[in-house]
Amino acid sequence: MRSPEELREAFEGFLEGLPLGPDLGELEMALRYSLLGGGKRIRPVLCLATGESLGRDASELLPAACALELVHTFSLVHDDLPALDDDELRRGQPSAHIRFGEGIAILAGDALLTEAFRLALSYPTPEPARVLADATAGMIGGQYIDITTDGDLDGDGLAALYTLKTGRLLSASIESAVVIADVPSAEREPWRAFGKELGLLFQIVDDILDATGTAEELGKTPGKDEASGKVTYVSLYGVERARELADEARKRVLARLEALPSDTTVLAELVSAIRERRA
Repeated sequence: MRSPEELREAFEGFLEGLPLGPDLGELEMALRYSLLGGGKRIRPVLCLATGESLGRDASELLPAACALELVHTFSLVHDDLPALDDDELRRGQPSAHIRFGEGIAILAGDALLTEAFRLALSYPTPEPARVLADATAGMIGGQYIDITTDGDLDGDGLAALYTLKTGRLLSASIESAVVIADVPSAEREPWRAFGKELGLLFQIVDDILDATGTAEELGKTPGKDEASGKVTYVSLYGVERARELADEARKRVLARLEALPSDTTVLAELVSAIRERRA
């Protein structure tokens, strides 16, 4: 099995050569600006690593992995808009609406989402597209809760929000590989449980980094959640307790991994990288 870095390199090569719809015209520049401007690529690498753990070649998973990254990038482009998070920095460069203007950023996000489903529908079965649609709807629903909640969430409410906003697309990174690998429906639940726990771990760490990281490390503006009065694991529990909760979440994720009937060595590496990340 290939390492996370090798999988990332394979993904980057596929992404760079990705053909986009012929009708986009010069809007394509804005799409590629946001897509190729960097990023951790956690979702596509998770998809590829899950597929390989199930005995599938990564090349079979690349369109699905790319679709996931396009949806993620669409969400970032729109999240940064003044009407939502109003952030001027993303992936270490000016946000799309700063670089191209709000109108073009909105259209670029729309086009990224459309191109994602073009890729997901390239498979002979509609299941990858269904998984992506369910995850995207959940992510958008979580964003709605996020912008309409005035700092009155408790711990359970915050976990429910993050399950939608962040967890659904991370879970889809795993489930997409599971359906493409043709794992029987009755055997998919342990993979879903792993994905759900992983999504929570990712977001707890994200909250810690937002409170403790720098713009250079994060590639985006730190402290935005606190400044906007959003409830986070850090605002509810403090930094030290949030770190303890992240460690507890990692233990649960690894326990889920150990229960899976596959070689999950590379996935375990990714779990550790998510917990220890600094960006």
